[in-house]
Amino acid sequence: MRGKLLLIAGMLAPTLALAAPKTAPDKTAPDKGTPPPATAPLATACKAPEPPPASARPVKPALPEKPACLDAKGGCPGWEAYSFNDAVKAYNLQAQAFRPIAEAYVQKLNAYVKASGEYAQCEINAMQN
Repeated sequence: MRGKLLLIAGMLAPTLALAAPKTAPDKTAPDKGTPPPATAPLATACKAPEPPPASARPVKPALPEKPACLDAKGGCPGWEAYSFNDAVKAYNLQAQAFRPIAEAYVQKLNAYVKASGEYAQCEINAMQN
């Protein structure tokens, strides 16, 4: 929220400066050889950030399907319980491999968010110049 307010305030500041009445130069003061006003600098080129591609978003591994016998009063037969246990172990290994990939993607997203803020500030500064 604070960022939006700063963005809005930054956009309004040049407008307020334009709305202020201009004072006429003092004609009675002698000209001391002041140089002519400098030409306006060229507009700063702000480079818009690129978001990470959606195709790079990692896919979380699917949970193993829970056998119906787990909720039954008698439980599961040995082979079914062992099969589910093996599926859970395989899932845990996939989840461990998924974590660093997901963290890398999150870092790319955070870098994009930071670059977006810098881009917005660049645009504000370009409007103020």
